[in-house]
Amino acid sequence: MAFEAKKLINDPNNAVTEYIEGLMETYPGLQYLDGFPEVKVVLRADAAGGDYSKVAVISGGGSGHEPAQAGYVGEGMLTAAICGDIFASPPVDSILAGIRAVTGPMGCLLIVTNYTGDRLYFGLAAEQAKSEGYKVETVIVGDDCALPPRRGIVGRRGLAGTILVNKIAGAAAEAGLPLSDVAAEAKRASELVGTMGVALSVCTLPGQVTSDRLGPGKMELGLGIHGEPGAAVADFQPVDIIVSHVLKEILSTETGYVPIKRGNRVVVMVNGLGATPMMELMITCGKVVPRLQLEHGLAVDRVYTGSFMTSLDMSGFSITVMKSDQAILQRLDAPTKAPHWPVAVDGNRPPAKIPIPMPASRVTKSDESLSRPTQLTPEGHILEVAIEAAANAIINIKDDLNEWDGKVGDGDCGSTMHKGAMAVLEDMKKYYPLNDAAETINEIGLSIKRVMGGTSGIIYLIFCKAAYAQLKASAQVTAKEWLEALEAAIAAVSKYGGASAGYRTLLDALIPASEVLKERLNAGDDPSAAFALSSEAALAGAESTQHMQAQAGRSTYVSEEALATAPDPGAMAAASWYRAVALAVKDNCSAP
Repeated sequence: MAFEAKKLINDPNNAVTEYIEGLMETYPGLQYLDGFPEVKVVLRADAAGGDYSKVAVISGGGSGHEPAQAGYVGEGMLTAAICGDIFASPPVDSILAGIRAVTGPMGCLLIVTNYTGDRLYFGLAAEQAKSEGYKVETVIVGDDCALPPRRGIVGRRGLAGTILVNKIAGAAAEAGLPLSDVAAEAKRASELVGTMGVALSVCTLPGQVTSDRLGPGKMELGLGIHGEPGAAVADFQPVDIIVSHVLKEILSTETGYVPIKRGNRVVVMVNGLGATPMMELMITCGKVVPRLQLEHGLAVDRVYTGSFMTSLDMSGFSITVMKSDQAILQRLDAPTKAPHWPVAVDGNRPPAKIPIPMPASRVTKSDESLSRPTQLTPEGHILEVAIEAAANAIINIKDDLNEWDGKVGDGDCGSTMHKGAMAVLEDMKKYYPLNDAAETINEIGLSIKRVMGGTSGIIYLIFCKAAYAQLKASAQVTAKEWLEALEAAIAAVSKYGGASAGYRTLLDALIPASEVLKERLNAGDDPSAAFALSSEAALAGAESTQHMQAQAGRSTYVSEEALATAPDPGAMAAASWYRAVALAVKDNCSAP
C-alpha cells in the first residue's frame, strides 16, 4: 500500500535550497551564489571572484544524492558544485553562473555524470562559456557495470565512481597542472573505474508517496541512482552472496567494462545509498575486500566506506572498484578540505552568500550592437533573407512534422519548431545585428532558448552557440568560414547529444550537407551553387532516415515497422530550413 513518506522538511520545493543553507552553517569554507531558487551553486570561499589561479574543477547534477556533489567542494577536490532540483539536471544559467564565479585564466574542467540531461545542459553551458572566452574541458563519467553493453547512444550511467574521479582531478588541479593535464588525468581515471548497486528499497521523493514497486523479500540489482528500475529483481540473499555477484559483474571479462585482471592493484569504495546503517556498510566491506583478494587475485590499496553518493532514503549499497597505480594513489592521498571526503575543516567563516557574476558581454556590448541596423550591408541583406526563408520553411511544414512525429515520437515536433521559427521572425525585426553574422547566429540561439523546450530546443541552442563561437573567432566571414561554423555546430551536437551519422536524427541531414559543401568548395565551385547542391544532399539524407533504426531520442522505443512509415521529423526539419537558406542565398547572389 502506497503512503506519503515522513520527511524532515518544510516545503518540498525548498528542500534543496534549505539543504544548501544548512551546509553553509556547518562548513565555513563554503559559499553559495545569491540566486535562489533558480541558481543553486556551492563554491569554495577562497576561489570566487574570477581570479582563481588554478584550474577550477566543477561537477554537479540533480540533487538527492547528498553528500554528492556539494559535499565535495573544498581545496584539493571540487571548486564548485552545481545543484539541480531533486533528480533533475541543473539549468544552463546555473551552470554558467558557477563557471563564471570560479574560473580564472587556467580554465575549468566539468566532470559530468553520463545522463542525457546532464550531458546536454553542461554541454550547452560549456559552449556558452567558451564563446565568452573561458577555457573549458569536459569529462563524462559512466562507470555503471550492471547493464549489458549499450545499444544506441545512451551508454553507461554515472554512479559513485564519479567521486573518485572528482578527487583525482581536484588533486591534479591543486598541484598546479594545466587544464589539458587535469582533464587527461580525470579521463584516465574514468576509464579505470566500475560500479554496481543493489537496492533493498525504493527511494521516496519529498512530498510524494512511497512506492511499493519492490515487494517484501525482493532486492533490485543494478539500479539507477534516481530510483529507476535496475537490471533485475531477485530474491533477497545474505550479503556474502550479493557481494559475490556484484564483484563478478564489475570484473566480468565478457563486458570488459574495467581493465582489471588478476595481479592488478585496486581501490575500493563501498557506498551507502541513503538509508543503509553504517554497521551494514562495514559488514559489506568486510566481505568485499577478502573476495577481491582471494577470489579475484587483486591487491587492495585503499578502501573507502560510507555514504558518498546516495539516492535519498534508498536502502542498499553500491561497490566501486578502480584500478590503481602510484599516480592514482598520489591523487587520492593528497590533502583536501572537502568536508565529505571527509577531512577536518578549519579557517574563518566568510560571508555565506555572494552575488552572481554577470557575463562580460552584458557589460561590454552596446545597445546598438544588439539591435537591427538602420542600414544593411549586402551581406546583412542576404542574411536577413536567408533567415526569413528558413523560418517560413519550418512554418509551412508544421503539420507534416507533427504527423511524422506522431508516428515515431510524441507528435509535437512541428509545433515546437513552429514556436522557434515564429520567435526568430519576431526578434529579427528588433534585435538581430544582421551586419554581424556571428552575433546574429547567437541571437537566433537566444530566440530559440526563449520559446523552444525539450530536446529540440537545447540541441539547436548548442548548434547556434558552437557556430557563433567559430564565426566570432574569424576576422571575416566567407563561404569557408560558414562551412567551418556548420562543421563546428555539427560536432558540438554530436559531442553532447551523442548521435552521429546513421542514428536517425537531424545530423543525418546536416552531415551529408556539410560533406558535399566542403567537397564542392574545395573543387572551386561558386559558393552559392555549392550551397544549393549541398542542400540536395541534406534532403536526401533526411529522407533516408525512414529506412534507419533509431539509436537516439524517443524513436528508440518505437518498433522498426512504425519507424518505416515516416522519416525522422527532426532531420526533415533541418533539411527544410537548410534548403530554404541555400536557395535564398543562391537567388540573391545571382540577382542583378
